[in-house]
Order: sequence, then C-alpha cells, then structure tokens
Amino acid sequence: MKEKHSELPHGGFVIRTGKTGLNKEHNHVIEYSLKLDSNPEFTASAIVAFARALNKKFQRGETGCMTVFDIAPAEMSPLSAEELRAHVL
Repeated sequence: MKEKHSELPHGGFVIRTGKTGLNKEHNHVIEYSLKLDSNPEFTASAIVAFARALNKKFQRGETGCMTVFDIAPAEMSPLSAEELRAHVL
C-alpha cells in the first residue's frame, strides 16, 4: 500500500464569477488552484486543523453543530493571533 498509494497527487481548479453594482454592471472572477503532492497527507492536515479549531471553541465554551463555514481560518492555526499578524499578514 505505502509503495503504490502513499502520495496520490491531486489537483484542480475552481472558477467563480459574480456581478455587483446597481445594475449588475461590474463583473468579477475569482480562481482557486490546488496542486497536491499527497492528497492523503493534505486531507489529514486539514482534519487536524479543524480539530484544533473545534478544541479552541470548546475551551471557550462554544459547543454544538458547526460546519466549515463556522470556523475562522485563524482558529485552525497553531499560531497565536499575535504571531499570525506578525508573520502571516
């Protein structure tokens, strides 16, 4: 298994368009690209990041059903808010 399936590269694109303005006169396009050497490793990292965020929420007394839209990106990071502002922004 490790020899043939440990890396499993993966990738793709998502393109989203939208319009703004009183008469929808402004067009917008946003593109996301994903290129992974190891899809399983990336997936595991994402699961750990969400678990980290949920633990932070639990420590603050926040419980109940949540979706990925309820989790702020900063909550997924092991860095403090100060470290994120100093090194990521």
